[in-house]
Order: sequence, then structure tokens, then C-alpha cells
Amino acid sequence: MIWFEAHIAVVISVALTLFSAVIVLQQRRTPQSTVAWLSFFLLAPYLALPLFLALGFRKSRSTFTAVRFHPVKEAPVPVNEMDSLFAHYGIPPSSEGNAVHFIADGAECWDETLRIVRTATQTLDITFYLVANDGVGRSFVEALTERVRAGVRVRLIIDRLGGFVRPGRALREFRQAGGLLHDFSPLIQMPAKGHLNLRNHRKMIIADGARVLSGGRNIGAEYLGPGPGDHRWIDLSYALAGPVVQSFVDVFESDWAATGRDDTKTEVCIAHHGAAQVQLVPSGPDMVDDPMHDGLVRAIHASQDRVWVVTPYFLPTDHLWHALMIAARRGVDVRILVPEKSNQYTADFARGAYLRGLETAGCRILRFQAGMNHAKAWVIDDTAAVGSANFDVRSMLLNFEMMLFLYDDKSVGQMADWVCRFVPECQTGAPSAGLVRRLVEGVFRLGAPIL
Repeated sequence: MIWFEAHIAVVISVALTLFSAVIVLQQRRTPQSTVAWLSFFLLAPYLALPLFLALGFRKSRSTFTAVRFHPVKEAPVPVNEMDSLFAHYGIPPSSEGNAVHFIADGAECWDETLRIVRTATQTLDITFYLVANDGVGRSFVEALTERVRAGVRVRLIIDRLGGFVRPGRALREFRQAGGLLHDFSPLIQMPAKGHLNLRNHRKMIIADGARVLSGGRNIGAEYLGPGPGDHRWIDLSYALAGPVVQSFVDVFESDWAATGRDDTKTEVCIAHHGAAQVQLVPSGPDMVDDPMHDGLVRAIHASQDRVWVVTPYFLPTDHLWHALMIAARRGVDVRILVPEKSNQYTADFARGAYLRGLETAGCRILRFQAGMNHAKAWVIDDTAAVGSANFDVRSMLLNFEMMLFLYDDKSVGQMADWVCRFVPECQTGAPSAGLVRRLVEGVFRLGAPIL
């Protein structure tokens, strides 16, 4: 009897391993990720399979349909190679005539958040990874409820994992008033309806299909709020208006459809407001490939003068890491600016080996000393980008993200000036590490490819 039970257990173990291996081998993954999952299946199949069902899927056409961008009647000539590359991924071309205003101060961003909400007259379409259960989060939801009562249609998406702790009472009042609230990818669901590992990290407010507020900030006291904040994080947002708003609306409509809802879509008001040449590049399971990651790799390899990266979490893919090393060895000014200590201790441990390797290749590692820098931006030669994506595997290959690429001289110059202002508040060099720390770093680093 004992022999029979052991035999059945072995048969089940082998069947589970083969089933999972077939799925893994059919997915678009790095060799390191594939080997990591296959090893996990062999060593602990009963643990590996449920974790794989929850965490292992990266692209799922049956769950998330591709973003349907509004067709461009007459596509303009691409302004550079990046613009041309993204066109091959089905992303709308860059557009001129946009007005972009960068917002570095948390108090100013809070004022702009309330302004864009309170001045909306027709629609508000909003996505955030989290809305915190604090004074800022409650005030934000209360402002939305006021607009609902004024007759504005308000649609709000909050990621279910990021927004696990939320201002519940305020959100109930919002829904009772007629506001539309939907969770993105609930934590408990069938695999065919979504996966725990695929989170919506996008942040945007779209007012009346004409104005946008976006960037790296969520809604919470750490990010923004009234007056000066002693412990507020460094971050970067932007307000914009112009033709590129159409792309933001297209991305939101895709996110809204992913929640299972298909209401009347927002009408977009196309108008020229400025001289900025910009392009919105989303990434995630709702894109067939990985345009943001691939475009970034291409830009780093083609760089001639500078590659400046600002990110709170630095766990690059192998392609990005090697591209940065090669660029530095070619004589390009490569700078990686990270906080001395982020709010994710595991990410801080795992980044050490990457940073030391880049420093050896000639990169300049800048460790920001004046608090938590949560901004996500990069400047590569005469282009720049700002948005929601961290410089890590999760943002590049897993999460729903979006970055605004900037191609005009004024916008790129403003981004470069913004990066330079942090340099005096940084210590230069990768953190030193003894044998024990290197071993711990190696353990944490294993988590990047398996995801």
C-alpha cells in the first residue's frame, strides 16, 4: 500500500512537471527565467505548479486583448529611430503640438490634481496602482464624489494588490453617488481571468478627453499633499494637453475593458496647445511584444553622448544590463541614480551586484542621500522619457506600464536639468559588500529571472 501511494505521488509529480514545462517552453522568456522555472518544477513540483499559475504567466492573449489605438489617417514621417521603431509595434507615431508641464514638487502636484479633477465638466477617467487610506487618499476620493454629484461621469481603476488598503468609506460613498469603481485583476480569480503577478502600475487622470495628469506618483501622503511634507518622496509628474491625449484615452479604455466593463467611451478633444513632440509608449500583457524594453535597449546601444537613468529600483534585464555596460565601455556618459535606501529592502539587496558590475565597466553610480527618490525617468542623447516604469524586470516585462517619450529640445533639456539637480545630493560609487552581503544579494537576485 505504501509502495502504491509512493508510485502515484511520483506519477503525479512527473505529470505536473511535464505539464508546466510545456507551458514554460512555449512562452517568450529569457533563458535564465526558463531554466529557473524548470529547475523549480524538478525540485519541488507540488509547490512550483500553484506558484506558476499565480506568478508565472507574462503574456496572455486570452485574458488581455491588445490596446486598440485610434487609427492615424496620415502618419507623419518619424522624427527619429525610436519613433520609427515603435511604429513597428503598432504604437501611434509621435505628435507635435503638445503642451507638457513637469511637476517635481509634491504640493504643486496635489494642487494640480485637485484642479484637473474639479474643473472637469464631462468625464474623468482615472487609473492608479494605489489610493492610500490616509488624508490625501480620502480627500482625493471625496473630490471625485463631488464631481459625480455635479453630473460628471467618473471611472476609477485601482489595482487590487497595490490598493489592498484603501479609503473604504470614501470609496463606498463614491459608488453610492454614482461613481464607477473597478478593481484591476482581483487577487482571487481563475487563471483565465487574470494572474496575480500581472499588476497595473499605470497612473493617469484624464479630464474631458482633453487634459492629462500622469507620471510616477500614486495617491497618498508619501507622494503628494498640501504644503511641504517632511517625509514626502521625490517624484516626477507631468500635466499635458494636445494630440497625444488620444493615446492616453486608448490605453485607459483598454484597461477599463480588462475589468470586464465596456461602457460608452470617452470622446477625445484633439487640439494643439504647445510645441512639444511626444509619444506615449505603453507596455505590459496588453501589448503583443515588449516595445518599451526593446526600444530602450535599442536606444542605449545607439547612444553616443549620454545615458542617464533615474529609478527607485534597479534590477535590469540582462539585455539592458549588458547594453549599459557596452555603452560605458564605448565612452558614453552612463549614470545610474538610485536612492541610498528605497522602501523595498529586497530590491536594495538584489541591485548590488548589478551596480558594481556597471561601475567596473565605467558607469557612474549615484546614490541619492536626501530621502526616497521614487521618480522613473531617463535621458538618452537627445531623447528622454518619464512615467510609471521602474528600471527592473517587473516593469519592463510584467506590469502594465507607460512612459511618455520626449523628442523636442526644450522638453529633453528640462529633463536633463532635473536630473542634474540631484547630483550634489548623491554619493558616487556602488555600495561595497563583503562576502556575506554578496551571498545575500545573490539569493535576492534569483527572484528577478524567475518572475
